[in-house]
Amino acid sequence: MRVSRLMLVTLRDDPAEAEIPSHKLLLRAGYIRRVASGIYAYLPLMWRVLQKVSRVVRQEMDRAGALETLLPQLQPAELWQRSGRWAGYTAGEGIMFHLEDRQGRELGLGPTHEEVITALAGDLLRSYRQLPVNLYQIQSKFRDEIRPRFGLMRGREFIMKDAYSFHADEDSLRQTYAEMDQAYRRIFARCGLRAVAVEADSGAIGGSASQEFMVTAEAGEDLILASGDGRYAANQERAVSLAPEAVALLGGVRAGGQGEPLATPGQSSIEDLCSAHGFDPTQTVKVLLLLARFEGGHQQPLLVSLRGDQQLNEVKLANAVTARGSAEHGALLDISPLSAEAAAKEGLEPIPFGFMGPQLSDGALAAARSWSPRFLRLADPTATALEAFVCGANTMDSHLVGAAWGSLCPAPESVDLRAAQPGDRCQHDPSQQLEASRGIEVGHIFQLGRKYSEALDARFTNEAGVEEALWMGCYGIGVSRLAQAAVEQHHDGNGICWPVSIAPFEVIVVVANGADPEQSNLGEHLYSQLQQADVDVLLDDRGERAGVKFKDADLIGIPWRVVVGRGAATGLVELVERTSGDKRELPASELLAALLPSLESQRQGLL
Repeated sequence: MRVSRLMLVTLRDDPAEAEIPSHKLLLRAGYIRRVASGIYAYLPLMWRVLQKVSRVVRQEMDRAGALETLLPQLQPAELWQRSGRWAGYTAGEGIMFHLEDRQGRELGLGPTHEEVITALAGDLLRSYRQLPVNLYQIQSKFRDEIRPRFGLMRGREFIMKDAYSFHADEDSLRQTYAEMDQAYRRIFARCGLRAVAVEADSGAIGGSASQEFMVTAEAGEDLILASGDGRYAANQERAVSLAPEAVALLGGVRAGGQGEPLATPGQSSIEDLCSAHGFDPTQTVKVLLLLARFEGGHQQPLLVSLRGDQQLNEVKLANAVTARGSAEHGALLDISPLSAEAAAKEGLEPIPFGFMGPQLSDGALAAARSWSPRFLRLADPTATALEAFVCGANTMDSHLVGAAWGSLCPAPESVDLRAAQPGDRCQHDPSQQLEASRGIEVGHIFQLGRKYSEALDARFTNEAGVEEALWMGCYGIGVSRLAQAAVEQHHDGNGICWPVSIAPFEVIVVVANGADPEQSNLGEHLYSQLQQADVDVLLDDRGERAGVKFKDADLIGIPWRVVVGRGAATGLVELVERTSGDKRELPASELLAALLPSLESQRQGLL
């Protein structure tokens, strides 16, 4: 390929829309162009990268015994209604683009394909003799992101590889899950990425176990918490740890009862309360009032108690509420904090926000028009473990000191709700502490169990002749996200530094002065030689100044550059490695002998 025919348009300055280095560089280097918010065109250079990433993914999936297929992007609402996810994906999170056809039938543009593939499996896989089966596809998917950002990292249309496996028993599922784990590690290594596997929350996909693969990068949206000994790593949404030890409530305080009133005018925050009275935050219990909305219309007030020094993990809370309400009320749509204005609109008597205690009576909800008249009460173990504590008195400008569970009120149901933090002690070894890093999620694998097969009645006949639901796993890789994540890990001040395996071209031949016949002829000769040697080569044959060509070569990030300049008169060229910047001058006749071993070792080193 010649640069003169590549439709290459590079930008000198960072586009205003771009926030992180990879987004800026892909736009500047002519890889992508924004069409609308969260929607990008993949230009020729980017398409070559995506094809190479897809090739690596296909090779490893095929190696693992998976079968490639292609599923429809338009999916009937009926399948999603049967699985219980339609309302959550449309009215709840609202991330699914959905529409009605001419006959009034509801359809969705697939962000994922569990329902479709399960319905097909139910039709096609009728006997244990057909199992296990692992099907995968690479296609565009869609999410109606509220705030698309970071280019291909969080877009409304993206390319993804998703695979779905079906099994006769859980042991078979676990085996395939382990095989996919290894396949994913090979994929990311071959693509030149430093990726770590972390425990993850299964989210709206569901299932009993899941693992994310994170590309470590400062611009990552996810916080990874890992132990220094390498034995534990998790997304903060899922991470667990040992909280700091609480400071005992002493100093003459009479503990073990309903608590002594303490005037706390205007001290509605833990920080203000502790500062004014010398309490340690670990001696306090803070109470959060929230409202959970369910698909069936049920609205459930939540009273959540945490130790004062801890932060709520919203994902853990959503999982706890789902487990306690979805069977009766349908899918959880959302959870939002309640305000005084919302309570007044519901017709409730004034609630002492900032001074609430866990003993707040269900009577506070007596006048509710549309909410449940009883709180769902949950507490983190750090709160229920306190023998005596300081909490709100349910009266404005007042707290209770020395309150105890049982005397003040029954202890709420205890469930892990706190967000693990950097510096927390590890559960597997308290001598270890959690360390934080940022990560970009590029892959996620799940053990789904029978969630979808039960809902969609996908059954097979087992060895005993009895019908039972299929066991399932699913396995996703963001192909377009992976490509941008590679740029986030591999760039410098001059541009992109692509790993050889996914670079749009492996070598670029730059003719410094195209008007010089000797340089032009030698450049053409080397270009032809490299093509014949099966090297993916690009020839910069433009009439631009040498400096422009060199800057563009650095910007677009081709791993090797061959410069044909003044030395062409004596048969010399310059070989430059993009990542290290190492340069060497050598006879043009020795170029292949010098380049091919290095190029081949880089290719093989990523296998």
